[in-house]
Amino acid sequence: MKGSIVFTGGGTGGHLAIVRAVGRELEDERKIYIGSISGQDRKWFADDESFEERHFLGSRGVVDKGFFGKLWALSRISLSVLEAVSILRRCEARVVFSVGGYSSAPASFAALMLGIPLVIHEQNAVSGRLNSFLRRYAKIFISSYDDESPVASYPVESLFFEEARERRELESVIFLGGSQGAEAINRLAMEMAQKLERRGLKIIHQAGERNLSTMRRFYEEKGINAELFGFSDNIASYMKRADFAIARAGASTLWELAANGLPTLFVPYPYAAGDHQYANAKALAQRGMAWIVRESELDSDKVFEIIDSANLSAVSRALKDSVRGGGAAKIAGILRSFL
Repeated sequence: MKGSIVFTGGGTGGHLAIVRAVGRELEDERKIYIGSISGQDRKWFADDESFEERHFLGSRGVVDKGFFGKLWALSRISLSVLEAVSILRRCEARVVFSVGGYSSAPASFAALMLGIPLVIHEQNAVSGRLNSFLRRYAKIFISSYDDESPVASYPVESLFFEEARERRELESVIFLGGSQGAEAINRLAMEMAQKLERRGLKIIHQAGERNLSTMRRFYEEKGINAELFGFSDNIASYMKRADFAIARAGASTLWELAANGLPTLFVPYPYAAGDHQYANAKALAQRGMAWIVRESELDSDKVFEIIDSANLSAVSRALKDSVRGGGAAKIAGILRSFL
């Protein structure tokens, strides 16, 4: 039996987008996915037959939990590590590729216990706690924010580059709150909707699945023909039709927007660990290629000021010129070298 490449990690779409981008560069290899029953892991990969096996273990996050909550979560992780050890042995794992998040803990620790090389991808400008701890034990540590990383390019799917275009005039605005939705961005969309409609601008809105009915009712009551959706496994198809985005600043979303050349106002999630979303967006904003507004300072007047003064063409060109493709293929090459 040919040895396998094991992918692990997830919880959020940002982590899982990396798994998908790199996995698609390894279509001819034997791949296994190990995630969690929590988060979005099963939604993304339960039916993905490009992975020979998909396992969803009982691991859960320990951050922001009380004492007993942490004990319970740690006990679940310990049991999941034993499950992961069995899986790695049986599938003859040659390398474990972790994209971080609590979903990655069992397989990452199992790899270290078995002496299997661990390759870590850190997506954010500020490393998560688990990746910070595991970095010293990893065979290779990859981060687009780390000058010592063997791969500088973020693993964005080629589709985002293929659909990239220079934005010359404002005809549509996309609100991206992620598949879980972002209340602050949804509120902003409601504040801006009628003015956008009067200007003749199309609204594209990812409201999150749990908010779909509320937002649909709002747009219907206001007589606004917005393009509304919750979860999508082809977000590039929505981005390509937009001329300006308002979004959270998770790393995968940020780099996908940049690869697409889409000028964006980032509203970082204020409770992200280490304020990493703000750090992600700041890296672009300092170079004049994005805007940032803290959620506590967000209001529609400020956003319209930014939109009205934005040089969309210049920002769009700068994004396209600064973001390089091939990150997923380079990481795939590193993983393939362990087989």
